[in-house]
Amino acid sequence: MLDLPQLHALHAVHTQGSVRAAARTLHLTTSAVSQRLARLERELGKPMLERTGRGVRLTEAALVLVAHADRILAAVAEAEAAVEEKAGVVLGGVSVAAFSTAARALLPPALELVRARHPGLRVGLGELEPHEALPLVAGAELDLAIVQDWPDAPLELPGGLARAGLLDDVVDVVVPDDHRLGAVATLAELGGESWVSWPEGTGCRDWLRRVVGGADVVHSAGEHHTQLALVARGLGIAMMPRLGRGLLPGGVRVVELEPVSHRHVYAVWRVESARRPAIRAVLEAIDLAALELTG
Repeated sequence: MLDLPQLHALHAVHTQGSVRAAARTLHLTTSAVSQRLARLERELGKPMLERTGRGVRLTEAALVLVAHADRILAAVAEAEAAVEEKAGVVLGGVSVAAFSTAARALLPPALELVRARHPGLRVGLGELEPHEALPLVAGAELDLAIVQDWPDAPLELPGGLARAGLLDDVVDVVVPDDHRLGAVATLAELGGESWVSWPEGTGCRDWLRRVVGGADVVHSAGEHHTQLALVARGLGIAMMPRLGRGLLPGGVRVVELEPVSHRHVYAVWRVESARRPAIRAVLEAIDLAALELTG
């Protein structure tokens, strides 16, 4: 007999590409995901994964099951939403994922507000990039995602998802105190610089390369504090959104861009989930936190 945890595990491996990544997104150990897949294989009498060098891929039988799992998980989520809407009570659990700076600056005050208003509601937060989070929301493995896109590269949502804008996050350039740039600069003035940026595959790194042709990224770091420490030592300059940036250390200063550059920040959820009082409560708290940040 198939069960939902097994289907969630298989769907997560399909969307994330590995057992390790699936375990991270489901907040489980790698062993727990492997055990769920092993039980699924015993139930069906067919292997679900096959080795491909250092990785794994789904077998033909697993791909057939995943196609059905999408519909099954969506139907279960819709049924849960209907029950909660009927009860009209803000209870249960809501899972949220957000990219790193939103997880740092936007979600803590929102979750604090949820706890104060709805003590019976459990909200769990995970840190994921938009390309990791969206398939999980579409597959009903996450309830909400906070994602970002850029004016020149709008985000395409999978079918069945809705979104609402939260804020426009302005981007500045951070440079060493003695840098040649003045208080305001244009993108054209940034050529020839050495850059400190995010790791490959992140939205901010991709955007930097689009707007600063031939950007020479010398150092990569996934944390603002690390990037700022490198800039302070004169090892490069950084393009840094204001959301989650925090206080600047000594040795660096901000250069504003002219014209202003920004990224859009959104909340994304399944259309049918909007019926759940719990989802509406979390969305309202996130929206209020965004309003507080933008003044």
